[in-house]
Amino acid sequence: MALTSMGFLCFVVIAVAGYYLIPGRFQWIWLLIFSYLYYVSNGVGLLGYLLFTTLTTYGAGVLLERIEDKKKQKGILITTLVLNFGVLAILKYLNFVILNLNRIFQGDISFVNFALPLGISFYTFQSMGYLLDVYWKKGRAEKNPFRFALFVSFFPQLLQGPIGRFSRLADQLYGNHSWDWKRAEMGFERILWGFFKKMVLADTAAIFVNALFDDYEKYPGLAIFAVLAYSVQLYCDFSGGVDVVIGVSRLFGIAMDENFKRPYFARSITDFWHRWHITLGTWMKDYIFYPVSLSGWMGRFGKFSKKIFGRSTGRTLPICLANLIVFLVVGVWHGAAWKFILYGLYNGGIIAFSGLMAGNYRKWKKACHIQEKSLSWQLFQIMRTFLLVNISWFFDRADTVGQALSMMKNSITHWNPKQLLTIPVGMGGTTNYTGWALGILALGLLVLFLFSFLEEKGISVFEKIASMPLYLRMAVYLICLFAIPLLGQPPSSTGGFIYAQF
Repeated sequence: MALTSMGFLCFVVIAVAGYYLIPGRFQWIWLLIFSYLYYVSNGVGLLGYLLFTTLTTYGAGVLLERIEDKKKQKGILITTLVLNFGVLAILKYLNFVILNLNRIFQGDISFVNFALPLGISFYTFQSMGYLLDVYWKKGRAEKNPFRFALFVSFFPQLLQGPIGRFSRLADQLYGNHSWDWKRAEMGFERILWGFFKKMVLADTAAIFVNALFDDYEKYPGLAIFAVLAYSVQLYCDFSGGVDVVIGVSRLFGIAMDENFKRPYFARSITDFWHRWHITLGTWMKDYIFYPVSLSGWMGRFGKFSKKIFGRSTGRTLPICLANLIVFLVVGVWHGAAWKFILYGLYNGGIIAFSGLMAGNYRKWKKACHIQEKSLSWQLFQIMRTFLLVNISWFFDRADTVGQALSMMKNSITHWNPKQLLTIPVGMGGTTNYTGWALGILALGLLVLFLFSFLEEKGISVFEKIASMPLYLRMAVYLICLFAIPLLGQPPSSTGGFIYAQF
């Protein structure tokens, strides 16, 4: 049941109507029922995975609070982490391991075809974050297994995230909520915005992305356009889905964490990852970066580095190594292929190198009389970061590392924009609507840029619209309701959300 489907919208309407008709103390039970209905609508046979994570994590959390022995606590924690991340690893990465073993030893081990559960990466990371918080005594364990089951399975976020924290969501999920027109209207606006980004921008860009990446040798002169189109598709697909999730959650009186903050306005790769998939970044920081940085072996590495490279560099190297480890995990999280590992190491390598060179950068800027707050310098930083990010997108979208490198080369050595008009768009594989699709894409990007620019300046477009007179608001909403399906692509032509099976 895709987030942009009519079936999902009807499902939400029924869920919201019943939610406010029943007594407040039963609202969380209603949400739990609908969350499990949503999950089984995508396949009853996969329900066991969700139950496994829910029951093992709930049981481990309760035991961690009852048992005082530190060794036993650590054993419970490690066992639960291994079991849950082990299931995730087998489902997502077993065939990758088999592929590489066959290549190394010239073997013939057969692949195992697993059906990947809906949102398994999201709910596994969310659940393990909860367990680590309990272990570190940053939060209390939930004693009610059904309440905990709602935290793991809350249906709006199950498909796309964001990766929630129990401390932020518990009171909202289990509290009593009354209908609020203002909150509901803001949620409706966010849903419409998500639909626009997904159906008009992401799905239109996807037509060109699929054609150019799937047959890249036929379109060598469009490699640069291919990656730019993918940057639009990926951002609008993922952030658009999260917008829908946040909007639907608001209808239930629940405020989800923001997951994107205008990432293409970032001025460094570090800044980009503070704006892109924010909840994954904070998860990695809290549960991998800090534990690795503060570990005993990292402390010894830091002392060794200071002796060899001096105090300044020696203090920076452990941070750089921790960042490389974090982004190696980020790369693996994105998928089971060497291209994703390179994608992660590429980002981690830039951040690590920037940390090592920070002192030199300051000296160079001072020598060149660069004003940090000047418009020209800020624009340079944004364009430089956008270029570096798009290089990484080649690895993310291409089928192989070889294809990614080939398309990078073509983006520099070949340029033939006329080929754009030869890409078929619409039914029948004709080019009659190619110009129309490109025009929609250009117009939609202009709207997205203006919206993002205002938000970057601290102007909330949603609040501005919500403060308009009623007749103007209704006009805006009606225009959007008719324009989005008219200008957007049919779901059958582009598929679902990119991150739906993560």
